Amino acid sequence: MDVVSDAIAAVRTGRPSTRRVRIGGRWCARLAPYEGAGFHVVLEGRCWLLPDGGEPVSLGPGDAVLLPHGTGHVIADAPVDAAGLRRAVPFERWEGWDPGRDGTRAGAPVEMLCGKYRLDRSRAHPLLAELPPLVHLPDRPGRPPELRAAIGLLGREVDERLPGSAIALPSLVDLLLVYMIRSWAAPGTAGSWPAALGDPVTAAALRALHGDPAAPWTVERLAAEAGVSRPTLARRFTALVGRPPMAYLTWWRLTRAAALLRETGEPLETVARRVGYGTPYALSHAFRREFGTTPGRYRAATEAGG
Repeated sequence: MDVVSDAIAAVRTGRPSTRRVRIGGRWCARLAPYEGAGFHVVLEGRCWLLPDGGEPVSLGPGDAVLLPHGTGHVIADAPVDAAGLRRAVPFERWEGWDPGRDGTRAGAPVEMLCGKYRLDRSRAHPLLAELPPLVHLPDRPGRPPELRAAIGLLGREVDERLPGSAIALPSLVDLLLVYMIRSWAAPGTAGSWPAALGDPVTAAALRALHGDPAAPWTVERLAAEAGVSRPTLARRFTALVGRPPMAYLTWWRLTRAAALLRETGEPLETVARRVGYGTPYALSHAFRREFGTTPGRYRAATEAGG
């Protein structure tokens, strides 16, 4: 596994959902804040998105937008004023307005892919936590071709419901999320995690830790993996990631342990071994320090919650 894959896997729950929308005339729809991440991809036409507490964003054909923290927002055919906000229809029952029904000239048709990812924010990786409320990925020269290809494939599957779509659709929606996060984290993007992933030393250390978190890592061994001295690794890793290498490893091991307790019925001894602790007692001691409860109580609470 790599950092982006692990960051998504650590918070993803259930299956993503997607919907293809085609509308013309005057329209305005609102999505309330939600526990997850949302996205819109414009396939045809132009529209506007107004995030709660943010500035309006103009979207054109091929544009993609990710709302990684479930920010409430309005999407509409034109810039939205106070009156427009009052007439916004909840997205869940959105059908739009018939062209010209409200006495205005019909607008050009707009076709979009809209979807949601279900995420558990209680265990968010700091990479995802650093994402801004809105990531706008306009369709312009230099855009990653894989993102454009994923959008095209997803649009076709949603539209035609071909044999196997029940498997293809959620896989393509997951792929779209990966490509959108990867595009945000491209070199030159402001933020500590794009810088960490772009730094060869820190990125090599992160790949090693995520590739085998149960290995008996030391700063010396990790520095050798990254091809630098121990002080160099410690300085660069801490500056970009926000915590020293071994502290990050401990946090990640316990995050993985929590996921295994929640998602599997494996005994504590097996969980401990899989995340790099020699005994269940050692894991229990570290787990209680991080989560404020024992692994057994944590597992029972998650099972009771559903």
